[in-house]
Amino acid sequence: MAYATGVTLASRSIFPICSRTLLSPLRVASILESSSSTIFFTRVRVHQLFSTSRAPLFSSVKCSTGNQAASRPNVVDILEERGLLESITSENLRSACSDPDVAPLKVYCGFDPTAESLHLGNLLGIIVLSWFQRCGHQAVGLIGGATGRVGDPSGKSLERPELDSLTLEKNIAGIKTSSSYVIFNNYDWWKDMTMLDFLKNVGRFARVGPMMAKESVKKRLESEQGMSYTEFTYQLLQGYDFVHLLDKEGVNVQIGGSDQWDRRSCLRANVPLLLKNDGTKFGKSEDGAIWLSPSMLSPYKFYQYFFSVPDVDVIRFLKTLTFLSLDEIKMLEDEMRKPGFVHGEEGLKEAMKATEALRPGAETKLDWNLIERIAEDIPTCSLAIDKVSGVSIVDVSVSAGLFESKSAARRMLKQGGVYMNNERVDDENLRVEEDDIVEGKGLVLSSGKKNKVVIRIS
Repeated sequence: MAYATGVTLASRSIFPICSRTLLSPLRVASILESSSSTIFFTRVRVHQLFSTSRAPLFSSVKCSTGNQAASRPNVVDILEERGLLESITSENLRSACSDPDVAPLKVYCGFDPTAESLHLGNLLGIIVLSWFQRCGHQAVGLIGGATGRVGDPSGKSLERPELDSLTLEKNIAGIKTSSSYVIFNNYDWWKDMTMLDFLKNVGRFARVGPMMAKESVKKRLESEQGMSYTEFTYQLLQGYDFVHLLDKEGVNVQIGGSDQWDRRSCLRANVPLLLKNDGTKFGKSEDGAIWLSPSMLSPYKFYQYFFSVPDVDVIRFLKTLTFLSLDEIKMLEDEMRKPGFVHGEEGLKEAMKATEALRPGAETKLDWNLIERIAEDIPTCSLAIDKVSGVSIVDVSVSAGLFESKSAARRMLKQGGVYMNNERVDDENLRVEEDDIVEGKGLVLSSGKKNKVVIRIS
């Protein structure tokens, strides 16, 4: 079943999501509680946000919007059903999601521009934002142009390397191009704030005790490296972002790391870490982070990462990382529990034949019918004949997306890990000839045992 479920996870769900858009524990922090009953959400004050009081910050606010929420599904219920929500600190958020008298919510999630692309660690935040959007609410992305200059200490044993302005701008531009949401940059409101303004308008309302009690702070203070004052203030910058977005943009729901707010600071709902069945973090490969941008990680390698997810994790990941209906997922789960191969003995024989035929080094001669049968299950690309015939194997493999660069292709060639139509290629200067193109229609390139791509001649 690893084959069948891997295809489902990789090609029917995860891959389309990340080709259209921008893991830590997540929380949805709602600003839906106030003592006011006016039509709009009341303005939050900084001292309320950083108050040590356990009393709710706001009560639910009614909006004269008719029955606009009558047809909206309750996103909190959906997130809970799919395992994306562990708990909420107030039922007002759930109520607001289904109350026809409450206007659609505006929800944001923040991303620090530490690289030119977001990575798999950001995917849960994107998924939760997308569910809010699908349920009729407005999704907002916040890029940490200011907080990225400081660095989030959460989950880090060392202070993050400082990024210069040019690098930050480049990273911000890269992230913006991959987003379908309204985007704000917190540098826009932090760049003109002086130190004295910060101390007066933010610092005076923050209590040091709760800030010191945060788990991320305690761990760093107990370590040999300690913690700089710069990192210590990160939580204040992030907290004020919430204030600004509520005050200026009417944003009233936040998605973010559960350790980024003190327990008494605001309302939130915790979402568990996305882990593999063995308890390790999901989202890392041998080569490092799994980037969402194709410029940082080829679609082929991204696909392969999800294709190889073990069966034991598939159903849980289908619920949390895809938009497949729970009924569809239940059908897949039921099929996985049946004995034998899902497609019967004939299907099993065909799958085994295809697997053997595509095994690098196999003696089975490939024909185009066999390649066509497996082409839907592995990455495929189309290249013009003049981009293949007479072209070096290095250039063709890069054009097909098998490797990210020519140097990577040459390294693998030297290691003896590149195959064309199952035959090992030892010469990096080899050029693809017309005889190498199976029946004049295409060929198969492989890197190692798992990574393959079918090239169709267009």
